[in-house]
Amino acid sequence: MKTQVLLGVLVLAALDPMWAQLVSSHPSTQPVNQTTTIAQPAGKPVARVNGTALTDRDLAREMYTIFPYAKQHNGAVPKEMEDGIRNGAMQMIIFEELVYQQALRRKLTIPPARLQSAEKDFRGQFSSPQEYQQVLQSDFQGSEKVLREKVLRSLLIDALLKIEVDNKAIVSLVEERGYYDKNPARFHVPEAFAIQTISFIAPEKATPQQLVEARKKAENALPQAKAAKSYEEFGLLAEKVSEDDYRVMMGDHKAIPRTQVAPQVLQALLAMKPGDVSGVLQVAQVYTIIRLNKHIPASKVKFEDVKAQLKTELTKQKTNQVRAALDKKLRQNAKIEVL
Repeated sequence: MKTQVLLGVLVLAALDPMWAQLVSSHPSTQPVNQTTTIAQPAGKPVARVNGTALTDRDLAREMYTIFPYAKQHNGAVPKEMEDGIRNGAMQMIIFEELVYQQALRRKLTIPPARLQSAEKDFRGQFSSPQEYQQVLQSDFQGSEKVLREKVLRSLLIDALLKIEVDNKAIVSLVEERGYYDKNPARFHVPEAFAIQTISFIAPEKATPQQLVEARKKAENALPQAKAAKSYEEFGLLAEKVSEDDYRVMMGDHKAIPRTQVAPQVLQALLAMKPGDVSGVLQVAQVYTIIRLNKHIPASKVKFEDVKAQLKTELTKQKTNQVRAALDKKLRQNAKIEVL
């Protein structure tokens, strides 16, 4: 089977947790500079969980899920990342097996219609019956029964995780609001100034004459800057004569926090109204003219504006905590051997 076709299956594994549990990977063993290559899996045991063997196929599949970049690069993994990826993959396949065994102990069941639907979905990922048969041979010993068992295993893992993780990691509106109220600094928006500039820059170690020349350029541009009646007029002038990098953006610096503004510039800005243009200001070897577009007072982001983001963030955090607690609980009385 061509590598390109296999990569399509592996992409599916990265997108869907069930298929990530189900499909093994077949990377090339071609060496790549400054990388190591995920070895071709051969079905060799790499760990045992309560007597059940987990193989290098399981490990390789999980390594590709953790580091999908390798799928497009013949199995190549940066050498400095290999141990971390391998160890993370090992812990994950052990966790999956512990979850599966717990699902069996609790006698969880999958409705036949759900199992049939999952099998149909899996077959539907292939472009032809021949391609499906190739994967069936390489990944499932050529057996529809083995495939069905693998699909069932994945569905049982998902079912138990839904009960023990997803349902326990739901974040309430009260929790979202509590986090918001307890972390005011995170939602503080500092005082800032939205400005445009026209600047003339003397060399870093400028001579007195070079400083005079830079100031003269600024003074010559000042009447035109003062005459600009709008953001656009000032911006067009900045594009034409300014020497700083902001000239390509019509001199627009967007909003700059007060704490990042030079003292002499801050003094000028505090005396200006939106639309005002300063005189020539010197900051080190830079002579600049500033247009104040907006003085933005300090404020706090409204809860309504961040609650959706908070829900996502806190749910992820809680999910990780609940999942880690489940992993610890399942390991307490388990016999785990890493070979």
